[in-house]
Amino acid sequence: MAETTRIRLALGQIDPTVGDIEGNTRLISEWIARARNAGANVVLFPELAVTGYPPEDLLLRTAFLEAAQDAIEALAGETEEIVAIVGFPELGDAVHNSAAVLADGQVAGVYRKMLLPNYGVFDEDRYFEPGTQPVLIEVNDVAIGLTICEDIWYAGPPATLEAEAGAQLVINPSASPYHRGKGLALERMVAERARETSTAFALCNVVGGQDELVFDGHSILIDAAGNTLARAPQFEEELLICDLELPAGTAHEGAAATIARLSVPAPVDQADPSLAPVLDPLAEVYGALVLGLRDYVAKNGFEQVLVAVSGGIDSALVALVAADAVGPERLVCVVMPSPHSSEETQGDARAIANNLGAELIEIPIAAAMEAYASMLPRVPPGGTATGTAGPASGPDLADENLQARIRGNLMMALSNRAGWLVLTTGNKSEMSVGYATLYGDMAGGFAVIKDVPKTLVYELVRYRNDRAGTELVPADVIERPPSAELRPDQLDSDSLPPYEVLDRILQAYVEEDSGPEEMVAAGLPAEIVDEVIRMVDRSEYKRRQAPPGIKITPKAFGRDRRLPITNRYRA
Repeated sequence: MAETTRIRLALGQIDPTVGDIEGNTRLISEWIARARNAGANVVLFPELAVTGYPPEDLLLRTAFLEAAQDAIEALAGETEEIVAIVGFPELGDAVHNSAAVLADGQVAGVYRKMLLPNYGVFDEDRYFEPGTQPVLIEVNDVAIGLTICEDIWYAGPPATLEAEAGAQLVINPSASPYHRGKGLALERMVAERARETSTAFALCNVVGGQDELVFDGHSILIDAAGNTLARAPQFEEELLICDLELPAGTAHEGAAATIARLSVPAPVDQADPSLAPVLDPLAEVYGALVLGLRDYVAKNGFEQVLVAVSGGIDSALVALVAADAVGPERLVCVVMPSPHSSEETQGDARAIANNLGAELIEIPIAAAMEAYASMLPRVPPGGTATGTAGPASGPDLADENLQARIRGNLMMALSNRAGWLVLTTGNKSEMSVGYATLYGDMAGGFAVIKDVPKTLVYELVRYRNDRAGTELVPADVIERPPSAELRPDQLDSDSLPPYEVLDRILQAYVEEDSGPEEMVAAGLPAEIVDEVIRMVDRSEYKRRQAPPGIKITPKAFGRDRRLPITNRYRA
């Protein structure tokens, strides 16, 4: 039987802040000490842990890169009797996305990421040059291959070359953004790499929110047969500890270079592995929204958040997420009834605020509507102003939008006065087809559910009510036909297809880039497909002006889906 060596691995699933090099360095230092106290031989941190991910154009600033290098040198001094693998941007002849091997008080070696993603939310070709050399390190005579995130998303080098050179374990600092179902897909992918190479794999993913992106953690350790040995929880920081019994034996010559041979004290006891459960789909999405909002508020220094609660399903979900993210004591709900607001919706809006324990502010807007109507010149469609102020002959789109803009104005005035962050309440279905008012319900600082389809909004509210065991959101809000309540007897269905049909079309067109022929072949009505595509295409200018919001689908507007506003191509 081959001789084995026990390696105790720690995965430092931390929540760094982009640009806070000093704070991130302090955090990493604290977690190195925690890992050492737990008897770990090796502690692995996420991709670009020193700077946070993604640092974007901060990477174009030499002083920023030099500060990151200084942080790595400082962290090296924290590595007595432990090996730490820490991600950082390396400044040399070019800039590389690198992982530093820190041991014995020094930088023992550096690995440079070889496969740079440049699709979806990723722009790594803009900032980095790819590495060219697969590398190994030896820790207590066990060969360990180094990779970074994208390096293992596809079969082949560098992991295969490292395995061929003798690696018994491949480690992977990662910054893989969340979308629905991503965690299990990532775990299956790593298991596949392990089976292909007959090598154990450890992936340490970052956790936390960064503008539109949320990182769910879900760090894992997979054995050479593809079995999951240890798993960190989603949406929480965690130091995941696991022991591996690996064959001892030095690396042999091959395409992978051995950059460091290190010796650290062996563990004297046995660590019990932790296998956190994977969240069910609704709990996972809800957790992503809560963490994304919590980190956006905390990392940008806001004390309170502000939500315009209408008694509708969308603002109800935003209020629920906000209460869970920052606490009800830091949530302010604002009710702004107009003459078109029903007693039922206004009662539900007040009930939601009371059920959550949030502060409630009421601002009726009828007087403001009258003032605007008295000032606004009469302009017939396609015509010229008469120069005479006064209300139009009947309600029109301008009157509807004025209500939304009055409310948006008041919300932003409250934000200016108190320093509160305004959360917008538009969902992905509405944002897709332009069923939102610029400078009205789109006015705000953060769009919590801008990537959540309307049908999923309902599911998430039901999930949160079920979890609470009570109706935080009254049943009427869920069962009532959706309406913007901007004119008498208005329903969303007056302007839009049923949301069940709309969301199927939007998933196909926006997320899957399907054409109308494919959608019709899948059973969707041709005339509705054509109209929805037209609405999506003409609303690009609106989406470009929307605040950032949390990505939870495979393709979100903004960082993910980028189309020109001036564009004559039609599907």
